[in-house]
Amino acid sequence: MRHYILKTIRTTVFFFTLFLAYSCGLKAIPSDYTFIKGGFEKVELDKLGNGKILIYNGAGISHKIDNTARLNIWINDKPLGQLRASEYVVIDLKKGTYKFKVQHLDVVNMRSIDEVEIDEKTRVIKIKPNLTSNKLTITNELPKNFDKFRYSEKK
Repeated sequence: MRHYILKTIRTTVFFFTLFLAYSCGLKAIPSDYTFIKGGFEKVELDKLGNGKILIYNGAGISHKIDNTARLNIWINDKPLGQLRASEYVVIDLKKGTYKFKVQHLDVVNMRSIDEVEIDEKTRVIKIKPNLTSNKLTITNELPKNFDKFRYSEKK
């Protein structure tokens, strides 16, 4: 009897873990933006700016492990698409103020809205999921391990 109870508990824990791990996948949204691809296979900071903006997902290891690192991003209510962990895109944004809406799925949907002022000096924007929301930062510098990042394809 004891063996049966332990086996049942193990099986329940196993399936619950699988459920948690795979239920956190966020469905991708199609992009309405044109991604700039040519010449950005090897990104250099001096090629960015004057409207060419690199946006990357700076998710940490904890979000990568539990599959909660996927970010759906809208700019002025126009879908940019989904960035997975360690992915980036380069897009054209004219000088002005933009509303970034970011969503990631943890146990519940985590949403944030940030207003961002884009000027000719804006080059790099980091967006990362955190425990209660999302954090957007204009860093204007590439992350330390940028050689491990990949360019996001339209989904």
